[in-house]
Amino acid sequence: MEKVLNYVNGEWIISRAEEFTDVINPATSEMMARTPLGGAEEVDRAIICAAQAFNDWRRVPVLERVKPLFKLRELLIDNFDDLAQTITMECGKTFEEARGEMLRAVENVAMATAMPMMMQGYNNEDIAPGIDEMMIRQPLGVGTTIAPFNFPAMITFWFIPYALAAGNTYLVKPSERVSLTMQKIFRLIDQSGFPKGVVNMVNGAKPAVDAILNHPDIKAVTFVGSTPVAKYIYSQGSANGKRVQAQGGAKNPSVIMADADMESSVKIIADSAFGSAGQRCLATSVVITVGEAQESFTKMICDVAANRVVGYGLDQSVEMGPVISQQSKNRIENLIDRSTSEHANILVDGRHAIIAGYEKGFFVRPTVIKNVSHKSELALTEVFGPVLSLMHVETLDQAIKLVNDRNYGNMANIFTRDGGSARKFRYEVEAGNVGVNIGVAAPMAFFPFSGWKDSFFGDMHGQGMDAVEFFTQKKVVIERWPKEWSRKF
Repeated sequence: MEKVLNYVNGEWIISRAEEFTDVINPATSEMMARTPLGGAEEVDRAIICAAQAFNDWRRVPVLERVKPLFKLRELLIDNFDDLAQTITMECGKTFEEARGEMLRAVENVAMATAMPMMMQGYNNEDIAPGIDEMMIRQPLGVGTTIAPFNFPAMITFWFIPYALAAGNTYLVKPSERVSLTMQKIFRLIDQSGFPKGVVNMVNGAKPAVDAILNHPDIKAVTFVGSTPVAKYIYSQGSANGKRVQAQGGAKNPSVIMADADMESSVKIIADSAFGSAGQRCLATSVVITVGEAQESFTKMICDVAANRVVGYGLDQSVEMGPVISQQSKNRIENLIDRSTSEHANILVDGRHAIIAGYEKGFFVRPTVIKNVSHKSELALTEVFGPVLSLMHVETLDQAIKLVNDRNYGNMANIFTRDGGSARKFRYEVEAGNVGVNIGVAAPMAFFPFSGWKDSFFGDMHGQGMDAVEFFTQKKVVIERWPKEWSRKF
């Protein structure tokens, strides 16, 4: 069983924690490791080292700061499949889904190597006789990521490459449930050439999070997870004067118009709803059929859901893996149970799944539920599992009203052949990420990962120029010199 360590000031350190969380393979229920739940003392040590390293790192020319990122990108590519396998084993997603996650991580590292351009400010000469004005960007100090379980690699890379390239130092707190992926990634970071103290990692749970939120030397906090926790982190961090971006939960609707290419739409929706066992913030969880789309879509999605291959993600024939834990499985199945009391009809039932050879795994098969009321518990709750709710309306206006009549605003999609419908939808829906004939509207590394309403708390998002804005502060300089030249005017 692998020992989970902290990485502080360029050294691997055994935690002094007395409490641990088990890292469980959700397909087999086998224990892979035990994550130490370090507290304020261990967080404080890491932050002190990061704060000390910041004084030198911020002065390193930006062309030199990005060189370790080039090396890290090479190392990530060289270890691509090994990291993907670890993600599958501790998180449950299929191997191909894990490879897709790693690809997005690598893309963000590559994007951040463009920091010499992205850090550029702007200037104006002669704003007045002999006076010039310019805006420059400077790093904040120590940043941190409080990471979720569902993307052990990718989400940290929405932030950390940009922060480091911009001249900040960093602390990562991985999810205690999936700590092994980041252990391997930090071994690669250790080989990449960053000076001691620039990049650090401490394992822990809520006490570690609270220590981060309350520490005066932490200047920026990033988080992805549930909305209640996102609200807590945003309010606590902001109250302590920190920049915070906190991605919350989601309840993502897809609208199916009658003119949609039904065969491709069903395949795309199934991949969105059931991929990663529904454990991603961009999973489609509600489908709103419009007009004549209802009958054909309902039949086809049920066929696909009932025949999706479920099992251990390292098996190449498997299309969907388990959910993260027995607790999560129980919660999902209880939500399905309660939906029938609100007059919904279960068309494809994924409860009580038993997979041959993996009888102890935490499996929920794809589930499709019809006649879900838009004010029901199932319609308003982020299930975070492979459960697709079906609703029906007669017009696009009614569909858009249903999309907007919810607290979440992470993603909304439409499937149609009509450009006018697509434009009306993307113009009117209240969501930060919008897909047109796309099931998972996941932005590329050079776009921000958006989110509205209770799906996001903050101003700047992860990735691209938003990350540069978030991890830098602007300084405006107005200067007049030399005196001999300005006297001419």
